Amino acid sequence: MSPENPNDISRLRISDADRDRAASVLSNALAEGRLTPQEHSERLDAIFAAKVQADIVPVVSDLPGANAAIAAQSSSLARADFLGTTEVRGKRARLVAVFGGITRKGRWHVPADSEVVTIFAGAEFDLRQAVFPAGAARMRTICALGGVEITVPPEVHVIDDGWAILGGREIPPDTPESLRPDAPVLRLTGITILGGISVRRRPRDLDLPPGGDSRPLEG
Repeated sequence: MSPENPNDISRLRISDADRDRAASVLSNALAEGRLTPQEHSERLDAIFAAKVQADIVPVVSDLPGANAAIAAQSSSLARADFLGTTEVRGKRARLVAVFGGITRKGRWHVPADSEVVTIFAGAEFDLRQAVFPAGAARMRTICALGGVEITVPPEVHVIDDGWAILGGREIPPDTPESLRPDAPVLRLTGITILGGISVRRRPRDLDLPPGGDSRPLEG
């Protein structure tokens, strides 16, 4: 397969970064009134369902910023093909809220890889009694006119690799417990537009029942 052939590139699989760029185009269009909330939700679903670059092009082609997003995808895909790299994606837990809410608290299993989408909605995750996976728990968030609130115990190390447009991302400072080499890790990625992510560090409530909500984070 030649990276110079645009037809070949359009059939290559896309990455999370490609989806984030396309989602930002949609969210900007929503904020500017170019898309209705329903149109935005339908197109966002199409982006998450996309497998190759050709699937994304018609979703954003009529919106400002589409050319830059598509060009970035073409460049990254061509380079990946030239280097002979292969993207392998594991199973990702996914939750979506549109004009609603998501709540997880009590004792539940945090997946190693999860995706949270809020459109005119909010999500609340209390991790003080949650069971973390080995290594890091990665949570990718896409928030448009919504927000995500996360409560972590003192020993969780939080890393934020996401970005915000007309919104904010509030991450607490580390504690002596969270700086230990064996501390559980929560890595946040994704984008917030006209919304925000707030992470609060609180001690465990010993009065909470030991059972709680034991469901895994599933879509």
